[in-house]
Amino acid sequence: MSEFVICIDNRGNPASLIVGKAYRTVEDPDAEERGLLRVVDEDTSEPDGYLYAASMFAPVELPDIAKRALSATVS
Repeated sequence: MSEFVICIDNRGNPASLIVGKAYRTVEDPDAEERGLLRVVDEDTSEPDGYLYAASMFAPVELPDIAKRALSATVS
């Protein structure tokens, strides 16, 4: 899975996810096998992210400057 994804569906999670926003993913092979992604969402209190259905996101390749900006918001 891509290191970054864009939310395309936030049903059931409107406080945690914003449609159209890019999010950083955290590698989690076990979750991916079950069709889930570990995503660092709006609740940055959990640096390892939360699990969401992979169908809620689309993988995206971002320019380096955007990757640095999104990674810095989690630190």
